[in-house]
Amino acid sequence: MSVYYGTMTSKGQTTVPAEIRAMLDLKPGDRIRYIVRDGEIVMKAKNKRAIDLKGRFHDPERPTIISEEMEDDIGAAVAEHVAERS
Repeated sequence: MSVYYGTMTSKGQTTVPAEIRAMLDLKPGDRIRYIVRDGEIVMKAKNKRAIDLKGRFHDPERPTIISEEMEDDIGAAVAEHVAERS
């Protein structure tokens, strides 16, 4: 485990250490998410767009689906999840 330190300004701003910027490939203007989980804070870079993932999940054995079909399937899954929790 590595530990890096930064300093908070009076405006709540901090500098991300250079080592962390390099690890996360952070550039000026990139967004950072802070996730609070069990008393710990996880920082994640949000510097990728969905289009940047194009081709990473291709499975030549599966038929291609169009975005409308995908949206319908996602909507159905969300509705099912909500119904289960009610």
